[in-house]
Amino acid sequence: MNDTKQIGFVGATGLMGHGLAKNILLHWHPLAYTMRQRAPQGLDELGATRAVDNVALGATSDIVVICVTSAADVEQVVTELLTDPKPGLIIMDASTSEPSTTLRLAELAAEKGARIADIPLTRGPAEAEAGTVNVLVGADDDLYAEIEPIIKCFADNIYRCGGLGAGHIIKLINNTAFQAALTILAEGFAVAVKSGVDPSKLTEVLSGGGFANGGTLRIMEDSLNGKFDTLRFQLDNARKDVRYYTRMAGELAVPAMVGDGIHEALCAASALGFGGEFCASLTKAQAKLNGITLEAGEPGKN
Repeated sequence: MNDTKQIGFVGATGLMGHGLAKNILLHWHPLAYTMRQRAPQGLDELGATRAVDNVALGATSDIVVICVTSAADVEQVVTELLTDPKPGLIIMDASTSEPSTTLRLAELAAEKGARIADIPLTRGPAEAEAGTVNVLVGADDDLYAEIEPIIKCFADNIYRCGGLGAGHIIKLINNTAFQAALTILAEGFAVAVKSGVDPSKLTEVLSGGGFANGGTLRIMEDSLNGKFDTLRFQLDNARKDVRYYTRMAGELAVPAMVGDGIHEALCAASALGFGGEFCASLTKAQAKLNGITLEAGEPGKN
């Protein structure tokens, strides 16, 4: 096919990168990779070739996919790719990186006639190998049209998050929200054990309610659409309950870093006048604190 793109890949030996590269090859795209210490297992058998280094990869590829660990790694790789890039080079960054790094590198790329899209991932290595990861895309419409066929090689769901950097922004918020849940559960386990209660009872109770069946997301999603009564529970009552929790933790000498932070946020929302409203009014409180409008849709276009 005349329109077949030569794909480059940096990070094909990684837990996520290997699956992405494999599935690109399985969709009959020619692919070259670079490596640090060892060759990625099974890719050569699928027709992959090895580039000497990232400089050579950038000079010979139409599209390069990056899947590395840190923003510093991304910066080093992109700098090397842009040494003498092939005209029209597109760089797709599947790493979890910093939006500010992405924007800065995009400026460097533009000077060399190249473009960058951020395409961070959710789900794990098993889904990467199966070609069923979720992809969060930051790219304008024209660039997205060019990279969509490659993303579809390894994606189950594709989320258009906005322009350049938007994919990384949503990914970082997503990861922090997820880790916040894990962290408060771990903290709660400690409080339960120090109180002489089986901590597995907490997960048992949570599994039977909105925490497990998407109720929490639905409550906050509705708030972005102006509906604040999906959960009909007053914010000041929540503040009282969390205060009881942090006081109990203190009595047990359990550091309640997450609980204290939650209580502080609820106190702030109450002080702003939302204590008598339902809990989803936390969205209103954040809007007031930050001087913004919080509603669904692209900012400035509602």
